[in-house]
Amino acid sequence: MTTKLTNLNITPTVNAKRTEIQNPELWQFPMDYPMSIIGHEGEHDSLRHEVTLILAEIFPDFDTASMVVRPSKTGRFHALRVNLHLTSADEVNRLYTALDKAKTVKTAV
Repeated sequence: MTTKLTNLNITPTVNAKRTEIQNPELWQFPMDYPMSIIGHEGEHDSLRHEVTLILAEIFPDFDTASMVVRPSKTGRFHALRVNLHLTSADEVNRLYTALDKAKTVKTAV
């Protein structure tokens, strides 16, 4: 049996940058937002430092002591786990833009 989905009321964002929120109508601010930031292989210390600088700029009240660093199962990569309190779409866009430009960051989810 196949179910067909119609009338989802989701308007695609045609000209959005890949670091911008794609469906802003689905986001409700303020919100708590858990995030994992995965670094390039061998960049453990540099990753933590660079992400700390980014978060301090966008979220001045962020407690860097709350960051949790974990190696991947193979030990090749490290992930920083953070919980952020977001108040606007602009914060999200600025955060993903800064992480996209960071040399030590492979991806963020």
